[in-house]
Amino acid sequence: MKKTITMLSVCLAVFSSKAQTFIQAYQDRANLISQTNITTNLQQFSNLGIKTTGSLQNANALTWLKNKYTSFGYSASQIVEDPFTFGSTSSKNLVITKTGTVYPNKYVIICGHFDSIYGPGVNDNGSGTSIILEAARILKDVPTEYSIKFIHFSGEEQGLRGSTHYANNVAYQNGTRVLDIKLVFNLDQVGGVMGNNNNTVYCDQDQAGPTSNNAASAAVTQQLRNCTTLYSPLLTAVDPAEDTDYIPFERKGEVITGFFERIRSTYPHSIDDTFANTDPVYIYKIGKATVGALQHFAVATSVSSIVLGAKETASNHSLETTLSIYPNPSKDTINIELPDTGRKDFSFEITDLSGKSLLKAANEKTVNVSGLAAGAYIGVIKADGQTAVRKILIER
Repeated sequence: MKKTITMLSVCLAVFSSKAQTFIQAYQDRANLISQTNITTNLQQFSNLGIKTTGSLQNANALTWLKNKYTSFGYSASQIVEDPFTFGSTSSKNLVITKTGTVYPNKYVIICGHFDSIYGPGVNDNGSGTSIILEAARILKDVPTEYSIKFIHFSGEEQGLRGSTHYANNVAYQNGTRVLDIKLVFNLDQVGGVMGNNNNTVYCDQDQAGPTSNNAASAAVTQQLRNCTTLYSPLLTAVDPAEDTDYIPFERKGEVITGFFERIRSTYPHSIDDTFANTDPVYIYKIGKATVGALQHFAVATSVSSIVLGAKETASNHSLETTLSIYPNPSKDTINIELPDTGRKDFSFEITDLSGKSLLKAANEKTVNVSGLAAGAYIGVIKADGQTAVRKILIER
């Protein structure tokens, strides 16, 4: 997690950067980000408890991550544990490598930490963790010119311990650069807070020393901003890079960028950094931006391999991208909008955060929720063999 930013505005150097061209195949893959998967990942991450570096819960989280990559089809040789120690504490980073087709020995690193402190850390940093998992799932079999390393760091909350170890002992050895890194793209605390106007994401730009890599960081951060507007509905703003896992690489002179939530949550580093205090839809949108940008940075093929099923067309490819539930937060009723008028039959269910069913409806576009207590819930829509999940907030 980044420390509180005391300087809200800085004088930025202006760097010219030609906007990226929209690539339909990149959008198709960005649209494969699943709100259901994001929500499930966040809930599972929460259930793993407080993941303090060196704890059993931290080790269990590492195993959970490994099992996710195995389920995606990554081989044992692609999934590597990177052990490190500080003081009497031992932990492990997890590194997954997808080999590039043209530049197999040059790497785009996408990373975020999975340890937490005081609470389950669903925002800081289950949010970034869940997005990295989705990006790895979607891009597993997509050819990219550059290799990609998906890295989950531990020890971030104790002072960037895992990323410092990796930068100093894997990327560099005895001060010599042994890993050819194109750039480091970090995701930390991108969870938002339900009820906020979460329509903007910070793109982190290197504005500190050493200054030799600042111009390159400005260029890739502008590219990140371009990709975000191309492949997601989010707006962007620039944030000074600081106090998270790209910093050990920045100190080595590597090029860095990253995402961070625009409206800062007060819940991280507390017992209240829970699923109920995040905005999964915001995380989903940042996930779309991430997949779009990662394809750009790693130069993914522009040939789409997505095949639509018998019940899918270009206009209704994803229930998750067309579903609207409003108002949210709500008091008495919520409205369900399915823009594809061809959908007639659907089911709607509201559960509590543990998955207990509280309300069910079929083919009702206006649902009475006046009987629910104030709080956060999960709404599940099923239609045409597809499922979409939304977080619902009830106010009283």
